[in-house]
Amino acid sequence: MTKKYHVAVVGATGAVGTKMVELLETTTFPIESVKVLASKRSAGKIIPFKGEDLIIEELTADSFEGVDVALFSAGGSISATFAPEAVKRGAVVIDNTSHYRMDPTVPLVVPEVNPTSLSEHNGIIANPNCSTIQMMVALEPIRQAVGLDKIIVSTYQAVSGSGAKGIAELENQIREYVNGTPLNELTAEVLPCGSDEKHFPIAFNALPQIDVFGEDGYTLEEWKMMNETKKIMNDETLKVSATCVRIPVINGHSESIYIETKEETSLAQIRLLLADAPGVTLVDDPSQQLYPQAIDAIDQGTTFVGRIRPDVDNPTKGFHLWVVSDNLLKGAALNTVQIAEKMVELNLL
Repeated sequence: MTKKYHVAVVGATGAVGTKMVELLETTTFPIESVKVLASKRSAGKIIPFKGEDLIIEELTADSFEGVDVALFSAGGSISATFAPEAVKRGAVVIDNTSHYRMDPTVPLVVPEVNPTSLSEHNGIIANPNCSTIQMMVALEPIRQAVGLDKIIVSTYQAVSGSGAKGIAELENQIREYVNGTPLNELTAEVLPCGSDEKHFPIAFNALPQIDVFGEDGYTLEEWKMMNETKKIMNDETLKVSATCVRIPVINGHSESIYIETKEETSLAQIRLLLADAPGVTLVDDPSQQLYPQAIDAIDQGTTFVGRIRPDVDNPTKGFHLWVVSDNLLKGAALNTVQIAEKMVELNLL
């Protein structure tokens, strides 16, 4: 008889937490019960689940008594405080925040890429950054076949990556513009980064800043992509550079990726590799104007890849790709649930 598990979702009222609960309705992960946890102000609210009502409970350390698996998506400070409490009470934590990602004792996992790292956990497993996940899914089949020497990525990230406030700000600015407010006078209080000093309109704009600036002129989002890629692929020699841009799209991150492979290969081979790759949907027929678009990725759990072409000056080792995915699904909630599914498959729970 298949063992069933008691699951807790921390941050169940947020954009990603809501998606997690929805995905648990259809997951292959064997569930005995689901507990939904959030802040005190959300306690008592109802979340529908498989035809029943789940009552949101206030998050406390004792919330994890009897919990086998805890899915966290409530901010880094919450994970820092409560993930160890969950582990102390016997739960395995899968954390969707950035808090544990670069901790050398915590595996950072994309199931299609490095599932064997799951066996190294000490109670906590980290879910990578949304923009990193889709890039890893797209590039791992190529890396396995011909190796990777360099990655240069430019992202075009949706406002949902900054949470519900980012979505609301974009929608409000569009309404203001339609009602006659000049573009440079639109109300901006959230983007590009809520904690930074200045804020700029995102409507009809592109903001080359996601998160605050760190070392050498790179933002923390860019450092996340660069460092996480090396950790997931277990290759500190891999050359990675990122430029992360916020655009006025509600959902679905897009990425322009340039790679240099270690071995010579061809466009035909790369297409074949991606056509058979787990978690990848190849959409690549320029003659019919078929290529991945953010609007087509919404509510889809796959990573779409297209516009694959050899570099003009380096045609056997240099290639360009366009990669698109739903940042709230594969970029967050779905990858978290897939980690739990993979742990059952590998008998690690």
